[in-house]
Amino acid sequence: MMMHMTLYWGNQVTLLFDSCTTESWPSYALALLICLLFAVFYQFLESMRLHLKSPVNPSPPSLVAPLIARKIGRNWRVRLGSAALFGVNSAIGYLIMLAIMSYNGGVLLAVVIGLIVGYYVFRSGEFAAGDGGDDYSVGAETNVCGCS
Repeated sequence: MMMHMTLYWGNQVTLLFDSCTTESWPSYALALLICLLFAVFYQFLESMRLHLKSPVNPSPPSLVAPLIARKIGRNWRVRLGSAALFGVNSAIGYLIMLAIMSYNGGVLLAVVIGLIVGYYVFRSGEFAAGDGGDDYSVGAETNVCGCS
């Protein structure tokens, strides 16, 4: 199969591996669904990582606090879990990037729609606030990049 260097539309695409090719519309639709679900799962893992990273009782920063402070009371298991989630989330993010680099328009749309749906479901509103309220200003989420 020819490697495209510009965005193209069609049902013949190779995703990540030579053995993962689509030749028909049903296999192409399945590949798009998998890309969409991976993007939603990426946002779910990111929300879990941000939830682990956020402090239980946030206190306002003071002027005398050091810029680099040791997290007192942080369990090593929580830090290890957060690091593992970061690693898995980064790996999935790079796989999504490589899938987009197939330059197929359908794959690009599936990933973007999956990121939008995942952000809407997991990183905004009730799920992100954790208390069931309508507070949309979650303190731990200051970076609005969908890839962070």
